Amino acid sequence: MDAKPPLIEQVRACQICADHLPFPPRPILQFDSQARILIAGQAPGKAAHRAGIPFNDVSGDRLRMWLGLSRDEFYDPTVVAILPMGFCYPGTGKSGDLPPRPECAPAWRGTLLDGLGQLELTLVIGRYAQAYHFGSTQATLTELVASWRQFWPEKVPLPHPSPRNNLWLKRNPWFERELLPEVRSRIAEVRAR
Repeated sequence: MDAKPPLIEQVRACQICADHLPFPPRPILQFDSQARILIAGQAPGKAAHRAGIPFNDVSGDRLRMWLGLSRDEFYDPTVVAILPMGFCYPGTGKSGDLPPRPECAPAWRGTLLDGLGQLELTLVIGRYAQAYHFGSTQATLTELVASWRQFWPEKVPLPHPSPRNNLWLKRNPWFERELLPEVRSRIAEVRAR
């Protein structure tokens, strides 16, 4: 009798949405059962697809700066798990990347989240991840992020760190002034355990 491959091997071999993707599937995630911090995002972008590394672009540089983590700390799977709602690059639409493929989260997300037994902090980036982790909400991004204390200290809604959100950041200076110092402090606290 053949044994099933470990979960991460199964995810990396996934082909369930192959017919709907612009490139062959390349599931991109970072996972270790010891991770205490989870970054729940949307789906990898084209640069992540090419490199096979999540947040391997200017958005990732900004995110690491927001979190106060070095590149080595960020890419240590025993520190940070990275589980987007869709593991493969979904393609480009009229105003940016397409939404994550809907097949991915039901197939893998619950089992992967169950495997994060040490999880203390979930950073939730993007509308699809926020709907999953906070429930269906009519709140705007600004309203949801501004209500961060309601979910503290286990979960934190964040805007996407993309340069496309520079205007949002300019209009909402409280985000960098009030929320980010708390996030950095919480990450340091979690890492010190």
